[in-house]
Order: sequence, then structure tokens, then C-alpha cells
Amino acid sequence: MIATLRSATVAIVLATLALGLLYPLAVTGIGQVAFSGTADGSLITRDGKTVGSSIIAQAFQKPVLDKAGKPKVDADGNAVTEPDPRYLQPRPSATGYAGDATYFANRGPNSKAAAYAYRDAVAAVLAFERPYVPGLRAADLPVDAVEDSASGVDPHISTANAQLQSYRIAAQRGIPRAKVLDLIEANTDGRALGVFGRPGVNVLEFNLALDREAPAR
Repeated sequence: MIATLRSATVAIVLATLALGLLYPLAVTGIGQVAFSGTADGSLITRDGKTVGSSIIAQAFQKPVLDKAGKPKVDADGNAVTEPDPRYLQPRPSATGYAGDATYFANRGPNSKAAAYAYRDAVAAVLAFERPYVPGLRAADLPVDAVEDSASGVDPHISTANAQLQSYRIAAQRGIPRAKVLDLIEANTDGRALGVFGRPGVNVLEFNLALDREAPAR
């Protein structure tokens, strides 16, 4: 009995040291040496300040103002915001773009909740984009303009979604739409290994390039 307990204790200690300490340290060390940028979160810095990550989506919002021109707050005292029309917007997120809790809405195709959610999402996109694209219909919207990604933090949107938003961005920035389309093309990532997935526009990198080329008014 004592011999069995001794062997079990030794096995637990060795396994804990190997798998709980040495292995994580080795993997972390290899990651920092070989892939330091990715291991640290693929952070993007501008003028010495971290502005986001190239692999995690973030919202581009602006405060909602009341009649007196002051920022509105909700019942809990939190600022009320809305999408900033000067920027490319990411796809919807069930997580609020929280990188520490990735998930999606998980609504089934026959769910009444899904029908209401997509109805509201379509209406919101049409209200946001139609002033710049007269005659825009629900059937014209790219799927990723109204559907969450699987993670809730997908940093990319489809080129069709970006091109739809280019009308609004050009009008808001006072620049030719052709310039916006050039920036979209410059910030479009191709298929992984040339065959997997589809080309996508990195929203954060596009918006940073947009601010450099045509500063927001």
C-alpha cells in the first residue's frame, strides 16, 4: 500500500512538473523566439501606442449626444454609442468584440429569435447605408454584414461588405470612392496558402490606413 502511494505521488509530482511547468515554459519560449509578434497577440502600435490587434475585431463607435450636445448615458451610467459612419465597420458580434470570451449566437435556422434578430440586423444596416446607396435592398446585403462570425471577434469582413461601406466612407471623408476602393484592395488578405477561405479586409488595418490617407473631419 505504501509503495503504491509512493509511486503514485512521484508520478503526480513528475507529471505536474513536466506538463504544468516545463512544457508551458518550453512552448512559451519557442513562441517568443520564433513567433514573438503572434505570441504577444499580434498587437498593432501607432506612435508608440497600442491601438488594437490584427487578429481581434474591435468596434468603431462614437458617443450619442443629447439635445444639449452632451454624451448620453444609460440607466447604469454607461456611455451610449453608435457606429461611427466615418469608419469601416466589422461584422456583428455576440461577444461585443471581447477577445477573452469568444462565441457566437448559436441560433438555429428555425428559431423565431433568429428571425427577429436578423430582421433587426438587416434593418439597422439598411438604415446606416441606404442614405449613401439609394435603393439598397435587403437582398443586396452581404451575409457578413448581418451575421456574427463563429468567434465574435473575426477581424476581417468580405470585400463585398467593404465595398458596400465604401460609399458611406467616401461621403463622410469627402474623398473619391475610388480612393477608398484602393485602400480596401491594399488591406485585403488573400486566401490562406492560396486555397483556403476567401479574401477578407482587415477592418482595423484599413481604418488606420484610412486615417493616414484621409484624416477624419
